[in-house]
Amino acid sequence: MRRVLPIPLRDRNFRLFFVGQATSTLGSSFTTVALAFAVLQVTGSVADVGLALAATRLPLTLFVLFGGVVGDRLPRRAVMLASDAGRFVTQGAAAVLLLSGRARLWELLVLFALNGLAQALFNPAAVGLVPELVDGEPLQAANALLGFGRSGAALLGQLLGGALVTLTSPGTAFALDSFSFLISAWALSRLSLQGVMAVRPAGRFFVELREGWDEFRSRRWLWIGVVHIALLNAFALVAFFALGPAVAKQSLGGGAAWGVVGAGFAAGMMFGSTIAVRWRPSRPLLVSFAAVLLAAPQLALLATAAPLAAVALGAFLGGAQASFWDAVWTTTMQQDVPADAIARVAAYSQIGTLVLAPIGYATVGFVAEAVGISEVLWAGAAWIVASTLIVIALPAIRNHRSRVSVATVAV
Repeated sequence: MRRVLPIPLRDRNFRLFFVGQATSTLGSSFTTVALAFAVLQVTGSVADVGLALAATRLPLTLFVLFGGVVGDRLPRRAVMLASDAGRFVTQGAAAVLLLSGRARLWELLVLFALNGLAQALFNPAAVGLVPELVDGEPLQAANALLGFGRSGAALLGQLLGGALVTLTSPGTAFALDSFSFLISAWALSRLSLQGVMAVRPAGRFFVELREGWDEFRSRRWLWIGVVHIALLNAFALVAFFALGPAVAKQSLGGGAAWGVVGAGFAAGMMFGSTIAVRWRPSRPLLVSFAAVLLAAPQLALLATAAPLAAVALGAFLGGAQASFWDAVWTTTMQQDVPADAIARVAAYSQIGTLVLAPIGYATVGFVAEAVGISEVLWAGAAWIVASTLIVIALPAIRNHRSRVSVATVAV
């Protein structure tokens, strides 16, 4: 007989954490829209927009492993509070510079880089903190609810961010983002944590990195999954996001149409998170990687220049599989990896899945010019199907079973 589990949101600690993370995601979504306009306001150069995006993302990639070591050595809430404080300062400083009309490009680049560094510290510690808030059976529901909150906040932030920049200025968006991190820090400070991990003795950085690597590589399902998603990002999904706007401009009706596709993807992420709240499959990796097959239709529909409604539906399926996979994957890591190593393992997982994406973004346009946009999109769809079928046939993925027997969670 199936047992009904309590909803994580009934717990005060998790409610506080959920609200803080959704709020900071909403603020960051404002600046996702505003960043390009802020740089254009300062220099007017499209090339400088690329520099600003790189300044934000490069530190996140370079320092996430450092964040993993810090997240396993120090109390995770303290690490996250320091990160939120840092982002409150960097985004607030950017807002002051932009609103005063005195911003210079190098100043913004430095602030964006420091913001990316703070995020690199925050992310691994956050993965490790969730099991301290919600232990045992409700863990997947908790991860799915966090994903739902982030997806909803991101969707709302994208919609409001454009209006905010148009009606006010990019500086206002940065000011609101800064304030959102203050709310996140307040929520973290109100958590009541008991029995959390003690501070680890200071050790050598590379020794601790190697210990985390040993934990990562010792689990075949873990490195197989990371390699699969890394290649899928580089060979397939970057084509959707990089070439999709060109297809929208040529065949779907322009930027507004691509906005509809983006909204479909975000709505799909919310739906996938909802499914992950309710359903705990006994073979989580088999089911979640099988769901990755739902990422293929969005590329195939773009390749055929299908009607906008069909492409948006394909994007909805793509978003649903992404959030469902993420909730199940994160939960499996949290359950299988020792608590004192989870931040480092999460850092390896994050950098592994994303490391090839910049190469894909840098090359996919040149490949499309050489062989055609439609051909690249079809190849991406074929890669998703072929590689995923191979992965789900592997015993390490197919036979991995959940540590929890419950299959349904009440909502």
